[in-house]
Amino acid sequence: MRLDINLASQPYEDAGQFWMRWGTALAAIGLLTLFMLALTVNGWFSARRDRAVIADKRHKIADRDALRRQAEEFLNRPENRATRDDSQFLNELIERKSFSWTHVLEDLEKVMPARVHLVSIHPELDEDNQLALKMTVAGDSRDKAIELARRMEESRRFTQTYIESEHIDANSTVQFNINAIYVPQILAAPAANSPTAAVPPTASTQISKRSNP
Repeated sequence: MRLDINLASQPYEDAGQFWMRWGTALAAIGLLTLFMLALTVNGWFSARRDRAVIADKRHKIADRDALRRQAEEFLNRPENRATRDDSQFLNELIERKSFSWTHVLEDLEKVMPARVHLVSIHPELDEDNQLALKMTVAGDSRDKAIELARRMEESRRFTQTYIESEHIDANSTVQFNINAIYVPQILAAPAANSPTAAVPPTASTQISKRSNP
């Protein structure tokens, strides 16, 4: 009878197979670490560029605000008030010229949801000489008003749209007060006798206009 006896002090191990397994795992971990490191470095550089851009924009905004304050202080001087009033009057005339009831109602018709209609609309110039619209619309649910505000904001003709207030009238119809800034489409050569006559922005017009269901 033959007996094989291992007289070694340590048990036999296959070193090649060990290094094959663990070497592959270590290589994969190393590649993953390099990939994550590359992402981190790239993100750091991107954040650095973004911070530089933001700082530049803030610097430009600060310069613009300072220039605006200087211009306002200059125009508010007693000797310059007449010029300031004339310039404001001319700016109002320009804004009124660009306002067309036909265009406004057409733009509203494009974004008006079903079962929602316009009750009243009041345009006016805000402190930045923008055409601010204060509207009252009526519908059967608040979701429709939210949809209208969303559609207006997504269009190119309205911005800074928000629902100011809401209430229910005697007929159980929900009415909403919506404010927005209107961005008119300036025509290159408007006709002298155009039917879209300009209306002073301080005039309040009550309109009842139903959208197509």
